[in-house]
Amino acid sequence: MKTIVIGVIGADVHAVGNKIIEYTLNNAGYNVVNIGVLSSQEDFINAAIETNADLIMVSSLYGHGEIDCRGMREKCVEAGIENINLYVGGNIVVGKQDFHQVKKTFTDMGFNRVYPPGTPIDDALEDLRKDLGE
Repeated sequence: MKTIVIGVIGADVHAVGNKIIEYTLNNAGYNVVNIGVLSSQEDFINAAIETNADLIMVSSLYGHGEIDCRGMREKCVEAGIENINLYVGGNIVVGKQDFHQVKKTFTDMGFNRVYPPGTPIDDALEDLRKDLGE
């Protein structure tokens, strides 16, 4: 069974979507480690190391995801989990920005998958299966 660490990064306290993601991933057969809201990059990385996770899924709804996620891939490399899959989604930037540019920004930061606001978690399940070799 593949393990996925999920949580809400930064000073964000939006918990409802996080619970929906947890529920959906559990029902899809994944072992979900939910670190909750107000989580730092280090919280995600430490949980991934402790649980030997296959993937980290970062949520942000308050618009500061770009700031909160900057440098996360580098921290994964430093922690010895350089090949872990990194997903991010939600309202990850401030204001209305072209999603193609937002996606490029996050992929340039080392994220494997970037999802626009309002993407149902079900839409990520196919990507999860592909990326986790299922």
